[in-house]
Amino acid sequence: MARQTVSHEEGAIYEFTPDLTPIETVRSGTRLTIETRDSLDGAVQSDADVLESVPEEVNAATGPIALEGAEPGDVLRVEIDAVRVAEDRGRVITIDWFGLLDGHEAIEAPRSRTTPVDDDGETIVFDGLEVPVEPVIGTIGVAPEEDSYTTLVPHDHGGNLDTTDVTAGNAIYFPVFQSGAMLAMGDCKAAMADGEMCGTGSEIACEIDVTLEVIDGETIGVDLERPLLETPDAWKTVASAETLEAACELANLDAIDLLAADHGFDETDAYMFSSLVGGLEISQVVDPLVTVRNAVPKAYLSSPF
Repeated sequence: MARQTVSHEEGAIYEFTPDLTPIETVRSGTRLTIETRDSLDGAVQSDADVLESVPEEVNAATGPIALEGAEPGDVLRVEIDAVRVAEDRGRVITIDWFGLLDGHEAIEAPRSRTTPVDDDGETIVFDGLEVPVEPVIGTIGVAPEEDSYTTLVPHDHGGNLDTTDVTAGNAIYFPVFQSGAMLAMGDCKAAMADGEMCGTGSEIACEIDVTLEVIDGETIGVDLERPLLETPDAWKTVASAETLEAACELANLDAIDLLAADHGFDETDAYMFSSLVGGLEISQVVDPLVTVRNAVPKAYLSSPF
């Protein structure tokens, strides 16, 4: 079955709000190719192009895309079939007032480094050093329940998660807060390390192949409150908060709920078991909220869906 294409030229958002209007409506099971633009909207094309401050509009997310039949309490599954870089360069930047080491006297901001993509699309080059192209979707989410969040901010609806596991071969699940779910995504990187320390990866336009599925909330054994990642080997709860400690607590609580439902544990036994088989991972520490994930191998946690 051919994939339908949804492009950023048709519509893109810079804010996830509860009352989004879709640019496209599709059925559960639809296979899409989603075209995105780089998170800086083309402002950096050479090392000489620097940004003095974070733009008011950043991280354009293609969409929103409504899913027929998706209602609050349901879950939206986004299977990421492929992510392809769609331009010949990415860009890594520093900006004043942004990044893990913002304000350190040895760190210069603003600065830009373009990262050319080689002809076969397998590596980018940073100052003569080759880095494998491993594209990541930085911003992906649905319409939130009540408050609005810019595409720079992660929260329970998803948003700017900047998580390396949001990539080809994995799936991400979102709680549906509004009719239609209202999915949007963008802010891709050709390569990015866990933490995204300077505030960016190699920001680049991409084409993303996804398969979308609406899961009836009445068939689920747990209430999904935040995004959940599925890799071939693990389930990973994803949480964002003002501090790493608070984000870790939320991610651990979500993992405990899954383990308790799967094994019949009470919360304390699930908590103790998570300390044996879980694994906290840092996604990003530079956005207005920080994001972590708690990975539980599938050997110890079956599908909640």
